Amino acid sequence: AIVSDGTAVLGLGDIGPEAAMPVMEGKSMLFKSFADVDAWPLCLDTKDTDEIIRVCEVIAPTFGGILLEDISAPRCFEIEERLQALDIPVFHDDQHGTAVVVLAALMNSLKIVKKRPEDLKVVVLGVGASGVACSKIMMNYGVKNVIGFDRSGAVYKGRDNLNVAKEWFAENTNPEGFDGSVEDALQGADLFLGLSGPRLIEPDWVTKMADDAIIFSLANPIPEILPEDIPEGSARVIATGRSDYPNQINNVLCFPGLFRGALDAHARNITEEMKIVAARAIADVIPDDQLSDEYILPSVFNPEVVERVAEAVHAEALRSGDTRQFGPRVYV
Repeated sequence: AIVSDGTAVLGLGDIGPEAAMPVMEGKSMLFKSFADVDAWPLCLDTKDTDEIIRVCEVIAPTFGGILLEDISAPRCFEIEERLQALDIPVFHDDQHGTAVVVLAALMNSLKIVKKRPEDLKVVVLGVGASGVACSKIMMNYGVKNVIGFDRSGAVYKGRDNLNVAKEWFAENTNPEGFDGSVEDALQGADLFLGLSGPRLIEPDWVTKMADDAIIFSLANPIPEILPEDIPEGSARVIATGRSDYPNQINNVLCFPGLFRGALDAHARNITEEMKIVAARAIADVIPDDQLSDEYILPSVFNPEVVERVAEAVHAEALRSGDTRQFGPRVYV
């Protein structure tokens, strides 16, 4: 089931359940085309957190998994967390689909720039659903220094006006308590990750980043800084969410194969380990000797992606042992 209330549709925002339906239908087609997963779009005419959770609870016996899609923060965090009690995997794609592909892109970028995750200074612009999830998965991979920014500025321990997700972010990131501007934070930064809005980064800001810097400018359809506006020599690897530039970071690299593997294993949930092995599977589709500044991720049309992600997730689900056991079926 693809469940949405249409409150956070990419590039469009809160457009409601009727207008969100074509997006969810498209997601269903991607599931079927890429991974032979039958998916059904369910656009709900409610923004009530408890009501959305209750709908998912009562439909769960019909489905092998639930993909939460385009539900605005911070409600999306609570909805996904409370639904983990179900006996089927519940996965918020805007959070974790983005995070998995960002991590895959980072894994291969680090091979090119020859840096270690623990040595990176990372600046994240946009501490919403995807910003929090991307930061979590990078930290689980070994990144230690993440500084995040929302509309009110840097997120740090003790700042007011923080929701539950941002309170977690403040407690677990920004180890030095930086409270300055994005421009100042970018000085010496190794990675800029944009998950916010159009044209929020000035070209001269990125000239102050570290040598062999990485820029993932992922706002759609207009990124935080366009690749052509990045001064020459300021960044080694540049990625966007768009298909008309090299290095597209696209969730379709993740969710079809991830659910194929989870469904085949009868997984009860999608664990952090499953996300990391999915990211590594995506990254490993490109042999190291073929990596380049403009080729850090495979094409979304590369059939190896779904196969490798599904195999990796399936193996990790079986290794964890957190799978549903079924007795013999009786056909009447």
